[in-house]
Amino acid sequence: MSYSGIGISPGNVPVYHSSNLKVFDKRVRVIELVLRFLICGLGVLASVLVGTDTEVKDIFAIRKKAKFTDMKALVFLVVANAVAAAYSFVQGLRCAVSMVRGNVLFSKPLAWIIFSGDQIMAYLTVAAVASAAQSAVFGKLGQPELQWMKTCNLYKKFCNQVGEGLACAVVVSLSMVALSCISAFSLFRLYNGGKSKSRSGW
Repeated sequence: MSYSGIGISPGNVPVYHSSNLKVFDKRVRVIELVLRFLICGLGVLASVLVGTDTEVKDIFAIRKKAKFTDMKALVFLVVANAVAAAYSFVQGLRCAVSMVRGNVLFSKPLAWIIFSGDQIMAYLTVAAVASAAQSAVFGKLGQPELQWMKTCNLYKKFCNQVGEGLACAVVVSLSMVALSCISAFSLFRLYNGGKSKSRSGW
């Protein structure tokens, strides 16, 4: 007996048909694919914006050049986004291939690798954004108690471009957090009381 696509088990527990699960899996894979290539594109953009940002100013007859290597937090931001972009590109290709092929073996070891990689990238990008944001606040407002002067009033173009790169990095970090949730769902679904035999590749 079935009602609205839901079969009734002998224990009167609703069991969704496998066709519904396949549709759900497909939607999740599409979301994952979009997020991975979004991270790839914005990660490269953030790295390029911050990594190529320079501005030269003449201060009291002394020429000063601002560049991202002057702040370790910005170096960390560039490296973290470059790594996240490369990782997401590889994982995006894996996603695309699995969607083209249809059903591909999705084993527990592979699920653990993807889950661990996504978790590491999420923590890495969030940490990079947090440190860069703190440095940006110091550059914008200064810290009078420590006699740290404002720098963004001198290097406006430099700070504006860093802000654009930081905005891209924020989207990258949030997308990585979302992906880590998706990979966690994919992993722990395989341990659904030992009953789940899902073999769909992500």
